[in-house]
Amino acid sequence: MEERNTIIVGTRGSELALVQADATESLLRRNFPGLEVRRQIIKTTGDRRTDVALSEVAKSEGHLDKGVFTKELETALSNGEIDIAVHSLKDVPTILADEFLIAATLERAAVRDVLISKTSGGLAALPAGAIVGTSSVRRARQLQWLRPDLCIADLRGNVPTRIRKLMEADDYAAIMLAEAGLARLGYLPGTDEPLHFHILDEAEFFPAASQGAIGLELRADDPWIREIVQAINHPQTFVRVTAEREFLRLLDAGCHTPVGVYSILDADSLRMSARVFPEQGGEPQLASAEGGANDPLAVAGKLFATLS
Repeated sequence: MEERNTIIVGTRGSELALVQADATESLLRRNFPGLEVRRQIIKTTGDRRTDVALSEVAKSEGHLDKGVFTKELETALSNGEIDIAVHSLKDVPTILADEFLIAATLERAAVRDVLISKTSGGLAALPAGAIVGTSSVRRARQLQWLRPDLCIADLRGNVPTRIRKLMEADDYAAIMLAEAGLARLGYLPGTDEPLHFHILDEAEFFPAASQGAIGLELRADDPWIREIVQAINHPQTFVRVTAEREFLRLLDAGCHTPVGVYSILDADSLRMSARVFPEQGGEPQLASAEGGANDPLAVAGKLFATLS
């Protein structure tokens, strides 16, 4: 292996991003105690532009897909300022420039969504006309489909900010966040009175592709760092997210497409389910497929074929 003494990890500066960087750096130090691991915090467009809805940020800044949370990290990769970009994988575009690749994932956390409300009882207990805050079009469309009487409001900010807004604002009845982020920041298990955390089963409320997964992006022409990160890769997670991201690619889906998809890996079998909403509105398409875990791209193709 090529001899290098230092690895520079790039990350966003949010509290959740730093926790994810901590996890990555800890694994690197444990597996390669002779290497120095450094961190570089990079502010992305998505962090900077909190003045408009998340779905409008890419349009206003000229970015494609979910690049509002990755473009500046990729620039740092390209310039050699960092060796690894640590991402919430659900924020990463499904198609990358040829010079980059997702080379590894850490072990996946829970994939489910959580309804955080001021009253107990979960989604069914929210009163008619209640306002639910989310920046995700996927969550918004599923909420509207399951409870068409609810009012959906755009809500930006990191996890602590959104929870604070819910507690302080009289208009919001609930907000939605990912279970993985809440758990990583110490909000789960348990509750933060006077709030109630209701975890939605993924078969009821379909999560985003790659939700709960931490992805490591590299320069494609850096075989040394690729060998390094593959030593901390979690193979089962990598199989699942490969299939989920491939389904989005086949669907030509980006951050503006309301689609939920999840996978279950059981020994050598990979099962997938998807719920895809037309962008113009209407009832969702439901699909499921199963195949060998040794070929996640083929399973994603079967899932896509059931929609065609």
